[in-house]
Amino acid sequence: MRQAVTATLSVWGERRFGYSTLKDSREALLDEGWLMPGLKEDSVVEEKELADSEQEQTDAVPGSAPSALEDTRTQGDPGRAEPDTLSSAHESESPSARRASMNVTGPESGVSCVRRGSLGALPVQRCSSLGSTAPQWVPDSQAPACMKCGSRFSFTRRRHHCRACGKVFCVVCCDLRFRLTHLGGKEGRVCVTCHSTLINRTLRKEQKKVWFADSVQPRNESSSANTTPTHCDPVQTHSPAVAQVVSTDPSEMPNSPCLEREEIVNSPKGNSAKPLPQKGLPPILTSTGVKGDYTVEEKRTESSLLEELEQGQTEPLVFVLNANLLAMVKIVSYVNRRCWCVTSKGMHAVGQPEVVVLLQCLPEEKRFPTDIFSHFIQIYWDAQTAGKFLNHLSHSLAVRGFLGSKEHAGFLYVRPTFQSLDGLPLPPQPFLFGLLILRAESPWARAFPLRLMLRLGAEYRFYPCPLFSVRFREPLFGQINNSIMRLLVDFRFYRYTLPVVTGLMVDLEARSTCITIPKARHAELLKALNKSNERVLAMGACFNERADSHLICVQTADGQYQTQAISIHSQPRRVTGSCFFVFSGALKVSSGYLAKSSIVEDGLMVQVTMETMLELRRALRDMRDFTLTCGKLQQSDRHEYVHIQWQDEEPRFNKGITSPIDGKSMESITCLKTHQRLEYRANGKVIRWTEVFFLQREEQSGGPNANGNHNRLTERLARAFCLALCQSLSLLKEDGMTKLALRVTLDGQKMEFLAGSNGQPLPLCYHDSLNQSLTAVVQSVSQRQGHAALQLELIFYILEDIS
Repeated sequence: MRQAVTATLSVWGERRFGYSTLKDSREALLDEGWLMPGLKEDSVVEEKELADSEQEQTDAVPGSAPSALEDTRTQGDPGRAEPDTLSSAHESESPSARRASMNVTGPESGVSCVRRGSLGALPVQRCSSLGSTAPQWVPDSQAPACMKCGSRFSFTRRRHHCRACGKVFCVVCCDLRFRLTHLGGKEGRVCVTCHSTLINRTLRKEQKKVWFADSVQPRNESSSANTTPTHCDPVQTHSPAVAQVVSTDPSEMPNSPCLEREEIVNSPKGNSAKPLPQKGLPPILTSTGVKGDYTVEEKRTESSLLEELEQGQTEPLVFVLNANLLAMVKIVSYVNRRCWCVTSKGMHAVGQPEVVVLLQCLPEEKRFPTDIFSHFIQIYWDAQTAGKFLNHLSHSLAVRGFLGSKEHAGFLYVRPTFQSLDGLPLPPQPFLFGLLILRAESPWARAFPLRLMLRLGAEYRFYPCPLFSVRFREPLFGQINNSIMRLLVDFRFYRYTLPVVTGLMVDLEARSTCITIPKARHAELLKALNKSNERVLAMGACFNERADSHLICVQTADGQYQTQAISIHSQPRRVTGSCFFVFSGALKVSSGYLAKSSIVEDGLMVQVTMETMLELRRALRDMRDFTLTCGKLQQSDRHEYVHIQWQDEEPRFNKGITSPIDGKSMESITCLKTHQRLEYRANGKVIRWTEVFFLQREEQSGGPNANGNHNRLTERLARAFCLALCQSLSLLKEDGMTKLALRVTLDGQKMEFLAGSNGQPLPLCYHDSLNQSLTAVVQSVSQRQGHAALQLELIFYILEDIS
């Protein structure tokens, strides 16, 4: 089975991660408007092409020694931020002059190639060392213009050094990123020429290898393969269905017994690059009809697959993005719209919510939206390697040309609330819907996503927002002109934004406004209060699910901002939510007003005297309720009231999440994700600890040390659990037990534990080893430090080992 899967999981990911030639790269950039026609390539291209051809000749000669490269280092750190200096004193050389000044030596000479010109003797960065050794940077003072397009640098057009070749470019010619070996596998800014060279070099060397859609090799080939610049190499994640993509026979694995030591992956191995938009289809996973047995097809044509979807088959097509990540695709009819429904499966094992994208089909569309596959892979690797997780109202950005348009920027992620989910193939909780956003809307997605979400709802008449996305639409926001948010948010550098306290909500009713704050979030509010100006207090609010309507902000054609409201269809409007509030201490005592309240865009503005502002701040620090009376002194019958109330009720979270042991609801139970990636490998499988739920926790008298004690205990329990089941990972995975849970109840030195999967306890054959390992941990910890009553549940995943 493994050989068959390896033979079929071939070159989709290998051949889809870059331009095939430098000419293709230039033509694509010209089409996208990144380069001006008529401009010649400079010496960067010529040097790399020359070095590339020499390297190919060297590789073709048997026994020839590689050329000795001079170990050049820059003055300063190559990974530092680009300086903003405006000094310039050097005119760039013409390509012909640079070509003439190059002195290329043979491989046997042991001397690095040197180019001489007005810049002095600078080593030529050979293609073989490009990205693997730190280049020598061209000084800022010797680069008056971009070394690719020739644009002169100014106060607005800044210099950017390429981390691969060390030359200086403008932002248009140096706006890509690539994982470089000399940066320890981290991403560095590279020019468009180096980006194409690095990708072409990798594809040329690896064209006979077999890769998954995200460029990860099968385990039986990874040991002998060269590193590829398309991914980091830490352990991957899985889903139950993906577990059968790569079947592993113990007889095929190296002679290594159950791993006796812990392997924590915290650094990338090899180079990596962000996935680029794909032009083909990844392999398809199909069931053979036997439980737990799957096959992989790669030679299916796009037209035949579309025909299956058009016929309305009940099950979605399952595409293999890597051995632990799938994408399920189906064409559905949602709210009278024909949409692609693309769902991820396998994100949970990296601590990431699953992602659902509903993309409205274009008329007569005959191509799969494969850009979404690449974006899923990028989200997966960001969570796996960098700990970047998606949450409600977070966003992710894509490369230019995403889904067929340079204006498409990425996705804004929302949690469904009042929207209909009928007829959609949804993954298990937690999951998020991705809404397509445009580049003109990306500042709002970053600084004030609630405004953008509600504005989308008003545009398509869905409360609070639609769950589907429409391509090639007009942007909902333009330039940020006279918005009040310009005073509250730094839209240029994002050094400060509007703080948001979890669970804080603003309810607007007739002549009464209520701002509710959860008591458990007092620390968050104090942090925002300490950073605020003494005369202005502004905070963002969360979406209020108790309200039946919400204020929205609409930007008109002339750039002005207007206030409107959106409400649930066919329901009367009683409580209206607000997106933010601002308290200003600019009201004078002589104005005759106690306080003044008004609606500004989609938020609440309250003007108070400076004395009232000080009282308000004291009340917030002391967690006391506070009431403001707004209106004129003499008109008591027209007064309005603003109430600030603290509530015991916590905002609901972990909705729909249940225990793998017995299906117990985990809603509103404190959960911590484990970013240290504790995992063990054995027999081609990996068991990974992802999170812990605290079902019951009593603080010890130790105070701040209590949390540290709990963390040490949970980590030791996780290690003991992994070691106890290490020899049985293949058997558990074959039985479909890929998501495991361990529930431990401690009371002094007494311990009870229960392990399970798929809503049932684990078979008794595993209990002896678990009991022996876990009891030893509890006894060891209890002898040194006692524990109060504690009940927790740890979550584990079994994955394919493709490291």
